Amino acid sequence: MQLKKLLLLTAGIMAAASVHAQATWPAQPIKLVVGYSPGGPVDTSARTFAKYLSDELKQSVVVENRTGASGMIAAESVSRATPDGYTLNFVASPTLTITPIVQKKPMDHDKDFSYIGNIVDYTNVLVVNNDVPVKSVQELVEYAKKNPNAVTFGSAGVGASNHLSAELLKQKTGTEMLHVPYRGNSPAMVDVIGGKITFMFDITSTAKNYIDSGKVRALAVTSRERNAGLPDVPSMIEAGVDDYAVTGWYALIGPAELPADVVNRLHDALKSITSNADFVKNMKNGGYTIDLSDGEELKARVKREYAMWDEVIEKGNILKK
Repeated sequence: MQLKKLLLLTAGIMAAASVHAQATWPAQPIKLVVGYSPGGPVDTSARTFAKYLSDELKQSVVVENRTGASGMIAAESVSRATPDGYTLNFVASPTLTITPIVQKKPMDHDKDFSYIGNIVDYTNVLVVNNDVPVKSVQELVEYAKKNPNAVTFGSAGVGASNHLSAELLKQKTGTEMLHVPYRGNSPAMVDVIGGKITFMFDITSTAKNYIDSGKVRALAVTSRERNAGLPDVPSMIEAGVDDYAVTGWYALIGPAELPADVVNRLHDALKSITSNADFVKNMKNGGYTIDLSDGEELKARVKREYAMWDEVIEKGNILKK
């Protein structure tokens, strides 16, 4: 009987300690892991977000860059971290929806992570060289069909999101266009401007200056709705490509089995941050759209987009070329 009482007392003390630890979370600085280099769009957005998250949680949030494998190194390190809420991943959508397919490292989307919520969306824009005789997506498609293999498009590399955006366009319109991979978006844009390649998809926030200065011509954005930064540019659906909707996003995830109260506290912080006027303005100026979701909605989105890109990659024999 004494042993039974002792065991019950011990269990009670441990449970109370656990509740107290969770109730006082966060009691130490939080590490926000980013899978891309300092100064890039993901890193810049993560550092902005970290400041607001720190204010919300009344605790330091330290950004740590763990680059490589299009964000996979960072994501994998977070998946192996202790699920205590002190190691999180500010993740860009390709890391969960494209890179695992391209690198043949499938993820178990149900077991590898805790999904906290989506934060912002971003969209790509299709831009063409000014000397190409097309003023719309349909004209580009017709031009490609009349000039097989004469139309080329650039990307940040094989399997990059803008590569697959163009592959999706090819598949939905039945056109042949030649892919020219680059080591990043910037050199590809240089060659669009210079006329070495016909077109590319680029993030609206970085392409806007080239569009506004007349260095390239914008034909359509990839989101279902028009982009606030380019209000005169139609969506791909408006431009006549049925059911074409590609939107990138940044979200917050953590290791699997994060305590429910930590997930809830973090999601409450997301709700507060994404309704903060200064944060919204900051993101809008960067070309982003606030799109808050909860963890289940985010996980469903990851699975849906993973399946879509898997089909595009398989149909295009992209990894077999």
